[in-house]
Amino acid sequence: MNQYPKVNRIDEIGNYPALVPAGGGYVWDEVLEYRVWCHSENGAEDFYDGDDYYYSFATFEEAEQFSQSTNGAESPIALILQKEYIEESEPGKYLHIKEERITEWPVEFLSRPQRNQNTITNFLNADPFSNRLDILRGKV
Repeated sequence: MNQYPKVNRIDEIGNYPALVPAGGGYVWDEVLEYRVWCHSENGAEDFYDGDDYYYSFATFEEAEQFSQSTNGAESPIALILQKEYIEESEPGKYLHIKEERITEWPVEFLSRPQRNQNTITNFLNADPFSNRLDILRGKV
């Protein structure tokens, strides 16, 4: 059993931009690839004159195995697609953004259910004193 979702577009793995924003948005629509970043200053092979680089994988398990067996490698992260997302422009002020973006996430965030048609609306309409994160966690 896989701990995290598999990638759907296998033929696109490795074709996404290397530099994308990290984190944010609260919700996810699709996992595009799992990445393991390598750093020569931490013992990874120096292929690019000291620049960091990454390897792409279709499953978290493959990425985790590579990470654990490679000097200078970070723990895996997920490259995700957000078709819509929640922006928190300042603490407690949320905006529903209806545009696609790609971002890197800690894989632990994928334990949240995939966004559905009601996730963002329910989050924004929740009592501000309730635990809105329960909506994102699929508990409400």
